[in-house]
Amino acid sequence: MGYLLWHYLADSAQRFPGNIAVSHRGVQMTYAELDAESTRLANLLRRHGIGAGMRVGMYLEKQPKVIVAMQAVLKAGAAYVPVDPGAPPARAAYILGDCQVTAVVTTSRKMAGLLAAGELPSIRLVVLVDELAADQAPGGPTVVDWSALAAEDAANVPTTTAVETDPAYLLYTSGSTGNPKGVILTHRHARTFVDWGVELFEPRPTDRLSNHAPMHFDLSVFDTYVALQAGACLCPVPDEVAPFPVQLGDWIEAQQISIWYSVPSALIRMLLHGRIERLTFPSLRHVLFAGEVFPVKYLRDVQAKMPKAQFWNLYGPTETNVCTYYKVPTIPEDQTAEIPIGHACENTDVFAVTDDDRLAGVGEMGELLVRGPSVMPGYWGLPDRTAKALVRNPLQHAYTEMVYRTGDYVKLREDGEYEFIGRKDNQVKSRGYRIELGEVEQTIYRHPGVREAAVIALPDAEIGARLKVVVVPHEEGAMTRRDVEAFCQAHLPRYMIPEIIEFRTSLPRTSTGKADRVALAAETVAS
Repeated sequence: MGYLLWHYLADSAQRFPGNIAVSHRGVQMTYAELDAESTRLANLLRRHGIGAGMRVGMYLEKQPKVIVAMQAVLKAGAAYVPVDPGAPPARAAYILGDCQVTAVVTTSRKMAGLLAAGELPSIRLVVLVDELAADQAPGGPTVVDWSALAAEDAANVPTTTAVETDPAYLLYTSGSTGNPKGVILTHRHARTFVDWGVELFEPRPTDRLSNHAPMHFDLSVFDTYVALQAGACLCPVPDEVAPFPVQLGDWIEAQQISIWYSVPSALIRMLLHGRIERLTFPSLRHVLFAGEVFPVKYLRDVQAKMPKAQFWNLYGPTETNVCTYYKVPTIPEDQTAEIPIGHACENTDVFAVTDDDRLAGVGEMGELLVRGPSVMPGYWGLPDRTAKALVRNPLQHAYTEMVYRTGDYVKLREDGEYEFIGRKDNQVKSRGYRIELGEVEQTIYRHPGVREAAVIALPDAEIGARLKVVVVPHEEGAMTRRDVEAFCQAHLPRYMIPEIIEFRTSLPRTSTGKADRVALAAETVAS
């Protein structure tokens, strides 16, 4: 079987049974309680036929029961699929249907939304966390609430055939074809990252790790499993606190967070709007950030406001998790150049190749490739997309070795650190989320009143990029901004909804007849 992800919890429950494992909104669970409760749920899942090779969806807001469910699914030998709790039911139903989940952990209200969005024939079991009596639909899935766990065995983890190369979880990211795509991550993949994080950042049982990123975002893997490995306390940021910079800064200080990990935009918002000069952050010793470029003018100021913390820039797509890192020194006042993304993590290798697949030299731009056990095995149900992303190592001719093409251009500095240059494709980062502009565009195209649409990303120092859509309606004056917003709210997660909506009678064209997005962006900047 090997060492699987849930073994972090099992080991810490033996070493630190009384330590607080999760603390959220005044609710605390010790390691002994988390281990026992997840074993109960694992046995319930197995009793209903959920096991190795299957997927279990998680469609609910951040809370301790999410951590219980994640560990239970792994103990049952299956893989979990976290879904954005703010996603429209239709999008959630698509994701759960795409990977054919056999069970889902959710709330009564969200399950009603899923059922209204369409049929999910693969689901045989629904576990409700709100402990409400559930109506059993004839011929439908079995529905149980959380109280049913009391009757399950809490001491004996069910026997499974799961091995470390099996999927542990699937994370769905924005897809260029108009639908999200599922990235398959194995136990070995996640452990490569977690073990590196534990070795480098040396978490202690007394540490308190923030969990700012949502569970369907790959940053949460670090928070959850590094905490579980160390016997430390995981502190999910409450949903009512996360968007507000003043409350977020207060929460970090009050919760005595010692290891913080988020996208740069969260820290920038605290700097600009959170009045953090009144705070001292006495417990904070590591500040990690990833997902987007951190403008150096803001990073320098955040460093000054959190003087006791060591800052780290982490880089890596969902397909590889973090693959490079950079320990950020104190940034001098006269520095204007952005910081590098660094060098490869332990047990991972990265290198850049030119457009003709030649190894890029120092100072030469090339696409970053990643190899090693942290690389995903592929996308769920998308062999063609997998074949484009995972390619034979162009520098290894003796045998077949697969590497991941990141789609990011980088340059190698003389000191061995990589600089990020930009994307090759139509993908952007906003608030740390990876967004395929094509998916947003294709979704808006589905509105019956839209004749044409073009989505562009406008650089923004605070959040990375803001989305703008230019819409050409079938009938001039027949659509309003609210029409587009409401349609997007029904079909896209919040972070993918364009902030700027403009109507035109036509789009500018390139010489080949395509919508000229470069011209649209230039017009916006000029105005």
